[in-house]
Amino acid sequence: MGTAQTIYGRFCEVAERFPDSPAIIEDVQTLTFSELLRLVDRIAETLPSKVRTVGIVMGHHAQMVASMLAVLKCGACYVPAEPSFPVGRIHFMMEESEAELVLTENRFLSRTEGLPVRIAECSICNKPLPDTPRPEAATSRSAAYVLYTSGTTGRPKGVCVTNRNVCHYARAFAHEFHPAPGDIMLQYSVCSFDIFVEEVFASLLNGAAIAIPSEEDKADVQSLMGFVDRHHVTMMSGFPYLLADMNHLQRIPSSLRLLISGGDVLRGSYVDHLLEQGVEVYNTYGPSETTVCAAYYRCNGGTVLEDGTYPVGRAVRGAGIELLDQDGEAVAPGEVGELCISGDGVSEGYIGDHDEENRAFVLQPDGSVLYRSGDLGYLLPDGNIAFLHRKDSQIMIYGKRVEVQEVESRLYQCGGVRQAVVRPCVDEQGLSYMVAYVVPTDGRLSVSAIREELARNLTSFMIPEFFVQVSAIPLNANGKPDYTQLPLVLKG
Repeated sequence: MGTAQTIYGRFCEVAERFPDSPAIIEDVQTLTFSELLRLVDRIAETLPSKVRTVGIVMGHHAQMVASMLAVLKCGACYVPAEPSFPVGRIHFMMEESEAELVLTENRFLSRTEGLPVRIAECSICNKPLPDTPRPEAATSRSAAYVLYTSGTTGRPKGVCVTNRNVCHYARAFAHEFHPAPGDIMLQYSVCSFDIFVEEVFASLLNGAAIAIPSEEDKADVQSLMGFVDRHHVTMMSGFPYLLADMNHLQRIPSSLRLLISGGDVLRGSYVDHLLEQGVEVYNTYGPSETTVCAAYYRCNGGTVLEDGTYPVGRAVRGAGIELLDQDGEAVAPGEVGELCISGDGVSEGYIGDHDEENRAFVLQPDGSVLYRSGDLGYLLPDGNIAFLHRKDSQIMIYGKRVEVQEVESRLYQCGGVRQAVVRPCVDEQGLSYMVAYVVPTDGRLSVSAIREELARNLTSFMIPEFFVQVSAIPLNANGKPDYTQLPLVLKG
């Protein structure tokens, strides 16, 4: 691998070594590394000098990836938001991160109205490069991106990840999976989740291409597999539910050599048929706060635990994972402890006013930082780690982390709601869902009105699946909600 310690610098090294290798593949076009580099440099020329933070609200295509790399070249960080996000959420993210401008497209102007937008379309992409393009302004410590996750304060919280963090992960990915020119990674994830970082940067910085399907190709697993087959995709990274859908197919494209599951627990029943087809399958673990993945587990030849899930494995290269008790002391093998992560992937923490949550980043005597994940697990006899569950109210919905308290806080802000609690539940398949218990202000609960109001600030998977009207929220002796007295809503 190259010697550069920035994302753009490493990308330039790859483009110099493999200028004519494919970098981005779409149905409508293929860009080589040298062509992508020129596009990146053109976009960078249009950005203001000394820009620090740039929002990205774009569709998934080559210009979006090039815009991110252009922002990074300028020494700035990007803040990605899917155009489909609620307008209120997009605005909050851009305002809290103090984005000086937002790169978007004409078709998304209504989503970014009131923000300092700049259109990143062909008018920018076709501009000629000057004889002496602007030099790279980033360093290894420069912020690379801010990803927003669910927050206990009732507001999303932005995790700030550096160039150094991402370069670390590109090295860890290369050490385990050996991507190279000729490999093609599917770009399937939304840009606001760190699987996207794995798909794009862990691939491009190691000389592999990314293939971006259209929304039509993403519509169902058969269409997606058609795209994979058509473009000879070799690697896929996604939530376990995507692998579970593929597991029901009679066959998967023969070009696939690697399937990576992340974002939620991987059950043996999700991949048993895939393993029979000879493709490598990995289970991974890692919070956004420690840059994509902190642990890998190879399922081929591996063991499914008693609860039907795969272990999360061992720490990736350049990282460490300890299982600690509440006092910070190591627990014995087999005992339950909190997964605490150290190494080059530990990020800068949260931007904005999240002092209490930033306490999870613990400064060590040697000057390093340990991240207390809030996840519980235990060490298996073979040295692999088994993941159990969160120790707080954070749950996974469709592979995405949701802070139940954020949902509850938003619910309290809805008109017609006097009191409310949100309860996380688990169905028969072990998947999480939420039930909202609401005391209305006027005796009548309008679920449609509440859903509509929540949808202005919460993504669809964060809206409770069930709403129950109650006359009062029962409290226990400590004055806290007594969930045992609330009616249980079962989901088969």
